[in-house]
Amino acid sequence: MADRIETDRFIPAPPADVFAVLTDPQGHVAIDATGMLQDADGDRVTAAGDTFVVHMDRESLNDIPDYGKYDVTVTIRDFEPDRLISWTILGRVRPGMGHVYGYRLEPVDGGTRVTSFYDWSDITERARASGVFPVVSETALSGTLGILDRTVRRGYPRG
Repeated sequence: MADRIETDRFIPAPPADVFAVLTDPQGHVAIDATGMLQDADGDRVTAAGDTFVVHMDRESLNDIPDYGKYDVTVTIRDFEPDRLISWTILGRVRPGMGHVYGYRLEPVDGGTRVTSFYDWSDITERARASGVFPVVSETALSGTLGILDRTVRRGYPRG
């Protein structure tokens, strides 16, 4: 099995409109197809190294008994305005497990080709032995892209 999932979708909006959702902590909550992301605290990210907190509910996946609600800190890893954003998370497990989520945006005629990716190739041996990877499925990534499309077309608040 590969240690990376990618899926893409055309969104009929300029990259800046898509990126506005992806740089807003509340945008992450708004487009999540897994149901795990419940709320977020923090400011819009503007650079690699920026962080925000997401309040999670693992019961949505129903994959780890009694895991329930917890917080994670999102740390932006790659940041290229209107082109690329990726991040790692730090939650209950210390040090972090090492998986990376992100989006690549490519301007195309009439909009943006958005690629969502999830990479767990550099996870710790302890994380690999846990058997929970991939945490998020390709179906969930595709679903999130569909919600992202709808969210952008509805004029997600910018600012």
